[in-house]
Amino acid sequence: MGEYGGVIWKSNMQETSFGDQLAEKAGSVNCVLERLLARWGGNEELEAAIRYTLKPPGKRVRSAMLLWCCELVGGQVNHNAQIAAAAVEMVHTYSLVHDDLPAMDDDDYRRGRPSCHKAFDEATAILAGDALLTLAFEVLAKEIDEATVAVRLIRQLAKDAGRSGMIAGQMADLRAQSGKGAEELVEYIHTNKTAKMFRCAAAMGAICGGAAERELELLCQYGLKIGLGFQIADDMLDVSGSSEELGKTAGKDVRAAKCTYPSIVGMERSRQLAERLADEAIAILEVFGQKADALRQLAKALLERTR
Repeated sequence: MGEYGGVIWKSNMQETSFGDQLAEKAGSVNCVLERLLARWGGNEELEAAIRYTLKPPGKRVRSAMLLWCCELVGGQVNHNAQIAAAAVEMVHTYSLVHDDLPAMDDDDYRRGRPSCHKAFDEATAILAGDALLTLAFEVLAKEIDEATVAVRLIRQLAKDAGRSGMIAGQMADLRAQSGKGAEELVEYIHTNKTAKMFRCAAAMGAICGGAAERELELLCQYGLKIGLGFQIADDMLDVSGSSEELGKTAGKDVRAAKCTYPSIVGMERSRQLAERLADEAIAILEVFGQKADALRQLAKALLERTR
């Protein structure tokens, strides 16, 4: 089997090739992150915490998808897409740092090692997350080479990561831990908490690539569907996986009686929903032809991961 960044792919030639493609994209994002961090110094302990949280192994799925969307509509990855991918990764990592805190999801492990608040302390983890969130917007404002593109990217990221996106989903998640919520509630939580950041990555890649309005709309739909499918698969892994496999504490959702797809509709129905979403995401890409093969493979691969 092939593995990269915590994602294990079943072994056949097509999937191994896709794993190599993902590794290449993730590696390029890591290089950009390292270069950007080197430009912004600060408090030594805070910088250590930021680097600790951003350091691989991270899946880099959202940022890789952003780069593929830029390639799809623009023909190649450009400078703006590289910067946008790094910004998305900063925001995603900040959300993980805060989500692991005792007042939130309360997990001592992330990506197979102690969470930021365990490696440092809670106050440092909060500030490291704050720094990553604000740095993402500073990077977009300073590094994107066209002002109109920078504004569109900042607006998209603020919308999908903020009070009408990821934060709304996180708030609903905190208030729905009895496990008695309806399917509509869990769809709302996961659409906002997870899927909108996938949509954001797709949209930002499309914007960087100069997508036409219809192309942007289709890729946003694609991002929402695979984002929701990703979260359903994640919920299922929390039930079926081990802590060693997941790199974080397994079974926490069940013990906390959280509102998840398996707790609401069961494992089999959850699997069917995830597969349907992947199929629908792939169907959306039909208009792009073979150029969208990497995004098609991504939709399927996210269902088959074991981490």
